[in-house]
Amino acid sequence: MDRFIEKHEVGVSAIGGMGEIGKNTYAIQYRDEIIIIDAGVKFPGDNILGIDYIIPDYAYIEKNIKKIKALIITHGHEDHIGGIPFLLKNVSLPIYGGPLAIGLIKSKLEEHNLLSKAEFHSINEDTILKFKHLTIEFHNTTHSIPDAFGVIIRTPQGIIVHTGDFKFDFTPVGEPANLYKMAKVGEEGVLCLLSDSTNSERNEFTMSEKEVGNTIEDILRTVKHRIIFATFASNVFRVKQVVEACIKYDRKIAIFGRSMEKAIKIGTDLGYISAPKDTFVNAKNLKQVDPNKLLILCTGTQGEELAALTRIAHGTHKKITIMPTDTVVFASSAIPGNALSINKNIDLLSKLGANVITSSINNVHTSGHAAKEEQKLMFRLIKPKYFMPIHGEYRMQVLHAKTAIECDVKEENTFIMKNGEILALTKNSARIVDGKIEAGDIYVDGLGIGDIGSVVIKDRKELSENGVFAISVVVDIKNKVLLAKPDIIARGFSQSQESKDILESCKEIIEESIVEQLQNEDWNIYNVRQSIIENTTKYLNDIIGSTPVIIPTIIEA
Repeated sequence: MDRFIEKHEVGVSAIGGMGEIGKNTYAIQYRDEIIIIDAGVKFPGDNILGIDYIIPDYAYIEKNIKKIKALIITHGHEDHIGGIPFLLKNVSLPIYGGPLAIGLIKSKLEEHNLLSKAEFHSINEDTILKFKHLTIEFHNTTHSIPDAFGVIIRTPQGIIVHTGDFKFDFTPVGEPANLYKMAKVGEEGVLCLLSDSTNSERNEFTMSEKEVGNTIEDILRTVKHRIIFATFASNVFRVKQVVEACIKYDRKIAIFGRSMEKAIKIGTDLGYISAPKDTFVNAKNLKQVDPNKLLILCTGTQGEELAALTRIAHGTHKKITIMPTDTVVFASSAIPGNALSINKNIDLLSKLGANVITSSINNVHTSGHAAKEEQKLMFRLIKPKYFMPIHGEYRMQVLHAKTAIECDVKEENTFIMKNGEILALTKNSARIVDGKIEAGDIYVDGLGIGDIGSVVIKDRKELSENGVFAISVVVDIKNKVLLAKPDIIARGFSQSQESKDILESCKEIIEESIVEQLQNEDWNIYNVRQSIIENTTKYLNDIIGSTPVIIPTIIEA
């Protein structure tokens, strides 16, 4: 970044998190000091096949590792901490975060054998980090997880505030947001605000988490049979309220899902979740518990393929089979891209006879992100000179910038930016510089990090939509003769009589293509393959209006 900004300027950039939900990773640089805020993952939508996570390109961090003074974690959600194991494969960093975030990160790093790569520092809202040029302070904010912080960065050019994920909940489950500290820093004068844009489209004040707690109590009081309750494992306040309601209405809890087990253990160890030991029952002992006095707490609200709720819906779970008397609660909203998978699970559960409760018909979920009215309150408290909307898709950023203008931020002082772009700040100026830092997408799947590119994703999409034709032919090279009729193995293609006729026609076209190529003096294997692909593609496109992926294999005899 220092190649693009002047020595007296503060550079602010997003390595991930701009124009998207997830991958939140932000960099603030002044001379030889860099602060990184969060290191999250993005979950792929249904159109990105076979990918577990998307992480940012960490090249900027790796190249500037000696300048990085801290990786600051605003809170412990995956889109803010999920990238840390991948980041630490190549670098070591001091990590500052609240006790819950650190507990969750340590659990991740233990799985990857990377615990030694991080130096951990626990923070609270009274913590002050002082470096040569930069000073970092914190304030409590309200989110759907404990230990959520806003970050105050004092630079030689002025104060930069990063809100973290926030909402204004005046009846929160945990600690209330420190409005006094926000207003106080606003009175000092804030140079630039970076703020969560997720709910910019919602022209309202977000419902309190306590209302969700009331709904949970209503469900446990009125439902007389087994309940399957699915929520995000990291939504510790939601889990806390479920546990407390189960204690109140004398229900045992069985936990399914590794992430849920870990979150409850860490939350219990830190005192955020409290319950008598006999509240939880081992999944192996379910038959010993009256199902009418049981709540199954699990993951899978987003239709994740291997999550407990998905396996229950598909009838493939080893221990849980849906009964017609079951009530299944989806205590979440859909992450963009997951709606199809979620609706499929709801349909399957409904067909099995379960009573399915979702947030669209009951108050079993509320967002942890500020809607427009709360964003207005943040602007009135912080009163920034410049504003950069972060953490949201482009349309969300645009609406958030419009709200800033409504709250007296000058239009020319709002900056809707992309990942990698740099905002250079001084006391009296702000400009988007010409250069960019590295900030591309890296795909992570079972094969490794970054081994899957956009070409592979495109191929997977084509295969899923159009199927594949594997064509094999045997050619006598010396005599330039086709020794047998072409063989076609078709996958993802109809098996009707009409389709069989089309395959026979394809074989004739392939044979004609090969014979024609072999008659040329300068024929070669490459030209034979291309001729098969082109002629078969044209025929199929004319007949059925689409083209499977065609893979010809020429066997030389």
